[in-house]
Amino acid sequence: MRNPDSLRDQKSGDTPQGLALAMTAYVLWGFLPLYMKALAHVPAAEVVAHRIIWSVPVAAIVLIVMRRTDALRAALRNPRMLVMGCVTAALISINWGIYVWAISSGHTLDAALGYYINPLFSIFLGAVILGERPSRAQSFAIALAAAAVVVLIVESGTLPWPALGLMFSWGFYALAKKSLPIGPNQGFLLEVLILLLPALGYVVYLLGTGQNHFLAGGAQADTWLLIGCGLVTAVPLLFYANGAKLLRLSTIGLLQYVAPTMIFLIAVFVFDEPFDRARMIAFPMIWAALLIYSLALLRQMRSAPSR
Repeated sequence: MRNPDSLRDQKSGDTPQGLALAMTAYVLWGFLPLYMKALAHVPAAEVVAHRIIWSVPVAAIVLIVMRRTDALRAALRNPRMLVMGCVTAALISINWGIYVWAISSGHTLDAALGYYINPLFSIFLGAVILGERPSRAQSFAIALAAAAVVVLIVESGTLPWPALGLMFSWGFYALAKKSLPIGPNQGFLLEVLILLLPALGYVVYLLGTGQNHFLAGGAQADTWLLIGCGLVTAVPLLFYANGAKLLRLSTIGLLQYVAPTMIFLIAVFVFDEPFDRARMIAFPMIWAALLIYSLALLRQMRSAPSR
């Protein structure tokens, strides 16, 4: 269920505050690989556990300051809401795990590819599961993106599973999130609260078996970087959640390419990942598909009757 206020804001036009908040979120997401690369020596599961643990106080403080804890308390008492929250929590934790592993293992280009394809996969899910009818241009864009993945498989001889894993986990997360009838800030805190006990249990296990990087002797930098995972996880999400309410859907649709473009540039020019022939063919196909999708989206928004 969407907030009626957010729909009114999106139909009335963009606001400078919304643009600033959303751009801040996407730029922070774009720089996130640099932070995660500093933790490349830490197993992805441990990084994800700390992303969960340290996101809880950040998200809780925001809700308390905004005085929006009532909906969260109601959700925690609602069994159906908790089940739905468990589904979205599981999907977002899988997405985080794949992303952290991709950055640390030299697959940052695959991460960029996965997030480029996300909006097209969401259209596909809407058509298959929700019965939505994509336009001809959108259908062609989906087909072009699928062809690009086939090119990658044929040319490289391997399945780009990090990209596909990110695409599937985020696509189904966004789909499930539509069924979670609480605000985005409350929903995020609900998800990390659901994941908190498993994450704490895993960190305690690592501490007990001596496999920990958190609080490890002589590794203070690791400890602070793991604590900082809460900020780099929660802050962009909260910026985005509040900025999206003040922007049109078409603007959000175009801004979502900022982060994967930054990730792509960092992968090629900072991490020096190989941009081989398969990617030289596939990425332009993806960019063409996104251009077609974006133009179709803008046409739809312009032709939609105002209310």
